[in-house]
Amino acid sequence: MKDSKNPIRFIHSLQAVAEPFLAFLRWEASSGVILLGCAILALIVANSPLAGTYEHILHLPIAIGAGEYTVTMGLLHWINDGLMAVFFFVIGLEIKREFLYGELRTASAMLLPVGAALGGMIVPALLYAAINVGLPTFGGWGIPMATDIAFALGIMTIAARQAPLGLVVFLTALAIVDDLGAIVVIALFYNSDLVFSALLVGLLAIAAAFLFGRLRVRFVPLYIVLGLMAWYAFLQAGIHPTIAGVLLGLSIPAAAKPEASLLHKLEHALEPWSAYGIMPIFALANAGVAISFATFDASSPIFLGILAGLCLGKPLGIFGATFLLCRAFKLPLPGSATKSQLAATGMLGGIGFTMSIFIASLAFTESAQLDLAKISILCASVLSGILGTAFFKLQSLGKTEAAPAKN
Repeated sequence: MKDSKNPIRFIHSLQAVAEPFLAFLRWEASSGVILLGCAILALIVANSPLAGTYEHILHLPIAIGAGEYTVTMGLLHWINDGLMAVFFFVIGLEIKREFLYGELRTASAMLLPVGAALGGMIVPALLYAAINVGLPTFGGWGIPMATDIAFALGIMTIAARQAPLGLVVFLTALAIVDDLGAIVVIALFYNSDLVFSALLVGLLAIAAAFLFGRLRVRFVPLYIVLGLMAWYAFLQAGIHPTIAGVLLGLSIPAAAKPEASLLHKLEHALEPWSAYGIMPIFALANAGVAISFATFDASSPIFLGILAGLCLGKPLGIFGATFLLCRAFKLPLPGSATKSQLAATGMLGGIGFTMSIFIASLAFTESAQLDLAKISILCASVLSGILGTAFFKLQSLGKTEAAPAKN
C-alpha cells in the first residue's frame, strides 16, 4: 500500500516484477529462430556425405571425473544428460520465478494456464495411447505432451504481432507448467531400475540445497557442488540426471524484491546461455535424422500417434480446457482474446520440438523407432506452426476487412 501512494516507487516496483518476464520473452522468442536454423542444419548434415562424420562425432567417448568417480559417455549422451541438466536448472529457476512473481503467483492466476496445460498434456497422451495401445511403441505416450516454448513464442511474436499481450503471457505460463508436467512424467515413468542407495545420496544433496536456500545462503559454489553431487548420484541411481537440475533450480533462494534475489541473478545470467547455446547444441545433436522415403512409413503408429497428439490433441486440450474453465468460472478468455486467437494459440502449443525429442530419446532404445519419432515430431511441429500462423493471419485479415465497415 505504501508503494501505491508513491507513483514513481510503484512504477519501479512494477518494472522490477515485469523485467524478468520481458527479458525471458525476448530470449525465448529470438532463440526460436536460431533453434530452427540448427535443426535444419542438422537435417542437412545427416542427409549429406558428412553423415558418417556427424555420427562419429556424436558417439565419441568422453571421460570426465577422477578415479572411481569418472563418468564416460558419448558426446550425444553428455549433451542430453549433462548439458541439458543446465537447461533443466534454468527451467527450475523459471518455474520458481513464475510461482513467486509471475502469472502463477495466485490461485486465480494459476487457474487458466494450469488447466490449459493439463488439458494440453492429457488429451495428446490419450490420443497417442489409443493409437498405440497393445503395441511395443506404447511407451512413447509422453512424447506429444510437451510444448517447445522457444518455437511457440518465436512464431507468436513474429506471425501474430496483433495478438494481445495477455495471450502471450498465457502461452508462456502454460508452457512453463507444461515443462513442469513433462519433468514429472520423466521422473516417474522414464527411468530405469532404481539404485536406492545412490538415490538417497542424491536426495540428501538436494535437501541440503533446499536447506541452504531456506537460510538465504547466496554462495553459488556451494549450490554447484551440491548440484554436481545430486547429478552424479541420480545418474548412478537410474533417475535421469537432468531431474537434479530442476530440483536444484527450485532450491535457489528468492527475495521480496525480485531484482535483489539470487534467483533473479542466476536466471538473468544463465537464460541467454540456455536459449542461445544449450538449446541450439541440443538441436544440432538430436535433430540430425537420415530421412529415407523408402523406409518411412506414414501409417506407423508412432507417426500417427505423435501427429495426432501434437496437431490435434494439443489444440483440443488447450482450447477445450480453457473454454470450459472460462465458462464454469465466468472468466474472460486470456488477454480478452477471441476464440479464434485462443484456438491458434492451442495450435502453436503443438510445437513440441525440444522436450518431445528429449522424451523420445528416453522412450525408444531402438534407433529405427527413435529416428521415426524424431521425424514425426519435426513434421507435427512444422504443421502445428503453419496452422497456428495461418489462423492468426486469418484473424488479422478478418479484422482488417471488417474495419472499413465500421466507418
